[in-house]
Amino acid sequence: MKRVLLFAASLALIVSAASCGNQNNKKASKDATTETKSAAPEYKLMDKPQVDLSEFPMDKDGYYVIFDGKTMKGWRGYGKDNVPSRWVVDNGAIKFNGSGGGEAQAGDGGDLIFAHKFKNFELEFEWKVSKGGNSGVLYLAQEVTTEKDGNTIVEPIYISSPEYQVLDNANHPDAKLGVDGNRQSASLYDMIPAKPQNQKPYGEWNKGKIMVYKGTVVHGQNDVNVVEYHLWTQQWTDMLQASKFSQEKWPLAFELLNNCGGENHEGYIGFQDHGDDVWFRNIRVKVLD
Repeated sequence: MKRVLLFAASLALIVSAASCGNQNNKKASKDATTETKSAAPEYKLMDKPQVDLSEFPMDKDGYYVIFDGKTMKGWRGYGKDNVPSRWVVDNGAIKFNGSGGGEAQAGDGGDLIFAHKFKNFELEFEWKVSKGGNSGVLYLAQEVTTEKDGNTIVEPIYISSPEYQVLDNANHPDAKLGVDGNRQSASLYDMIPAKPQNQKPYGEWNKGKIMVYKGTVVHGQNDVNVVEYHLWTQQWTDMLQASKFSQEKWPLAFELLNNCGGENHEGYIGFQDHGDDVWFRNIRVKVLD
């Protein structure tokens, strides 16, 4: 009788161990599947020549004036070697002539960048939009490419760059989307709302400021600081995971943004083509390194 009981107990242990092993194998398989789904595709960074800041005038406040109000010296299209024809100089401002097609990024348009990577800096500018206009200011941006079916694809600028939202809050529907106004002007797009929201109406000039210093980022609008956050922290990762750039929803964007600025924590400043008329002027940058 004892032998029978001992045999039964041993058999139960073997079955239990096998069951646990199967469960662990299933869990490992599930984890591997999840990891595969959330893995970012392979990508490359373009390595285009940068302009020499010493070729640009410095004003009395120690800022480099990176737009002279007359020419597009130092500027080019994102992923391109020239300035797309929809970006023009208009009465002392850089203007995007809208296509009216939303975020069209047509061949004669696309985003505009200043061809120098900044690390610690303070950017000041003025902006205005047309009625219902939408645009943005990108910073710490990289030029990212991937391969698909043997073709090189230039990925959008915003998958590697935080965005200072430029928007007509009163007339563009995006102002009512997102959470708590985090898609309104001067907000960290889709993550942190600008508070207080002190935007001037479409057609009027607004002052903008973006400061990046050792991971601390501040957005200013019309002489008031309206956003502050900290890159390369758990707070930053958590915000990404709660946004449309989460690891599950957009693994490549998550990987690039989570390590925003890449290995050297530096990148381009850019203006967004969102299909609407937008103007930028009095653009200057102070290097804080």
